[in-house]
Amino acid sequence: MSDNNNLSWITNFIWGIADDVLRDVYVRGKYRDVILPMTVIRRLDAVLEPTKQNVLNMKKRLDEDGIVNQDGALRTASGHPFYNASPYTLRDLRAIPKAQQLKADFEAYLDGFSPNIQEILDKFKFRNQIPTLVEADILGSLIEKFLDSSINLSPDPVYHLDGSVRLPGLDNHAMGTVFEELIRRFNEENNEEAGEHFTPRDVVKLMADLIFVPIADEIKPTTYLVYDGACGTGGMLTVAESRLVELAQERGKEVSIHLFGQEVNSEIYAIAKADLLIMGKGDEADNIYFGSTLSQDGFPSREFDFMLSNPPYGKSWKIDLERMGGKNSVTDPRFVVKHADDPEYSLITRSSDGQLMFLVNKLSKMKQDTPLGSRIAEVHNGSSLFTGDAGQGESNIRRWIIENDWLEAIIALPLNMFYNTGIATYIWVLSNRKAEHRKGKVQLIDATKLYKPLRKNLGMKNCELSEDDIRRIVEVFMAFEETEESKIFLNGEFGYSKIRVERPLRLKVELSESNRSQFRRACKKAKEEQLADLVDRIYGLLGPGPHMNFNDFMAVSEDHASSLNMKLTVKRRKLIQSDLAEKDENAEPVIKRVHRPTKVVPNPLYGLFASTLDGKPCVVEHEPDSDLRDAEQVPLLEDGGIEAFFKREVLPYVPDAWIDESATKTGYEISFTRYFYKPEPLRTLEEIRSDILALEKETDGLLEQILVDVEGGR
Repeated sequence: MSDNNNLSWITNFIWGIADDVLRDVYVRGKYRDVILPMTVIRRLDAVLEPTKQNVLNMKKRLDEDGIVNQDGALRTASGHPFYNASPYTLRDLRAIPKAQQLKADFEAYLDGFSPNIQEILDKFKFRNQIPTLVEADILGSLIEKFLDSSINLSPDPVYHLDGSVRLPGLDNHAMGTVFEELIRRFNEENNEEAGEHFTPRDVVKLMADLIFVPIADEIKPTTYLVYDGACGTGGMLTVAESRLVELAQERGKEVSIHLFGQEVNSEIYAIAKADLLIMGKGDEADNIYFGSTLSQDGFPSREFDFMLSNPPYGKSWKIDLERMGGKNSVTDPRFVVKHADDPEYSLITRSSDGQLMFLVNKLSKMKQDTPLGSRIAEVHNGSSLFTGDAGQGESNIRRWIIENDWLEAIIALPLNMFYNTGIATYIWVLSNRKAEHRKGKVQLIDATKLYKPLRKNLGMKNCELSEDDIRRIVEVFMAFEETEESKIFLNGEFGYSKIRVERPLRLKVELSESNRSQFRRACKKAKEEQLADLVDRIYGLLGPGPHMNFNDFMAVSEDHASSLNMKLTVKRRKLIQSDLAEKDENAEPVIKRVHRPTKVVPNPLYGLFASTLDGKPCVVEHEPDSDLRDAEQVPLLEDGGIEAFFKREVLPYVPDAWIDESATKTGYEISFTRYFYKPEPLRTLEEIRSDILALEKETDGLLEQILVDVEGGR
């Protein structure tokens, strides 16, 4: 049986236990509460079986000698960083027929595990399930199923009497695959969000190669720290470790690797810890932290050599944001930094999707004082490329990354690569030690056509990256050349200035009887009847109009207000503007203010117009019309800059427009579709003509048949 078939068979067998034993006792959505912890328990039990007697002998001696602190000695006796010091194995328990005795002995068995396993059981909340299992009298059946002789959850093979292998051992990589497949199926059963998915091993292998292969020749016989801030069951960490060790050994180097991870889901965290313990990595298991990476950073003072993750995308992080004080009160130095002359540059994204926040977290943990610095690979969906306007969190993150020259490449993966989602996904590769030829540039790779189909879908995953596909993608990455599948850009090509285009407010005033009556009603409502009297007096002076210069009208109003012992307050001016004046494109622009020039040089492009006041030069600013306000994106590398763009693209169409310089913001976005778009070739006239003739022929035949049917019906 091939490895893949064997893993599928084991997964199907365990999946079947739920239907065989738990049906009618648990609803389907709760099967995982029993099956996942029991799978872990049986795996631990199988690992500990060969040295069980050693542990019991050591336990007896320690008790006889009155030694209280027994943990270290029992670990040594088991040969693993964990143990079970109870008198039982699962095989002992299956022979107990009485439910209450089985309950007591099973609980004693669980209590016999070492403290680090107790934490795992607590995270599963498995003890809460025991009363239900006992009451339904299915605990014995459940244990019996997991001890079935047709499956082997031990890392050691099971042999025939003749010494040949009957069942192969299940190494930790394979066991992790079984766990992830079970979790995937349970997620599908419970209709989990698309973002709740695990990373297929082929994608993980590609990510590992992208961060390790470029520096493989620079690996030293030293210690390296590898981190995953959304580690799931830990598969990405262990695959990365294996690949780094392999590359080091190929170069005659021996490296020491320490794994660090954080996971927010309690049962998945428990599986990650158990998997590392089973691998004999007790210290590494202690480096897996439980809690939210965003609001409860488990490693605030750590820096790492290599980091890789597949964070949740399209998933709300609102609760985290609230824990951090709310969007405008976040002070975490990971997410509020100094950049672009802004001491409080915000990297806070929308609360509906926190995927880029995980990337920011990694960038805050880069090593600054080592030759290799840090290398990062992280999976994102398409929204991380373009979501967020200039000045918003997502765009700010892209700007911060690219202007710091950390982004090496983005690789577009084939569709349907992941188990629970078919959406487009991308691997971002980053480093704070770019090779010289990569500095100031970003490589985009279209790998969407590099895959081989699966014979049978795994959830929504219908294809995979073969070893040749992975090798090809890495070769394209390393070559750093322009090809059909590889495009290279200057950093600045992704940036733009978002400018606010203003046009003047143009108001006219008509003092017709109906307008004045309507205005009087508005003044009465606002308790400003005296203002209506002023307007009636101005009508007597100026006539009905229309008065096309609102500035002159207000100057006359100001002059005559004193005759009524009143002042034109801001409130009264607004009342005239909102309830008496009306917009007219032929009216004169409304003046906002007039001031003497000091450092300000009149410049119509920015709404500063030269004029005179009392015979002396001054600067006039017009009031903008918010209804006519518009925005333009000007590429950062625009020849001639913003002013050249504005003169070419805006002023010929709206000559009275200007730029509100105070509102200009810098943004960054990356459009894979635009860069790799290949238009479909136009059809030839001959092809079009043939189709038309064919349609005519079909239509003629149809019409003839209809006429025959009609005549026949007579």
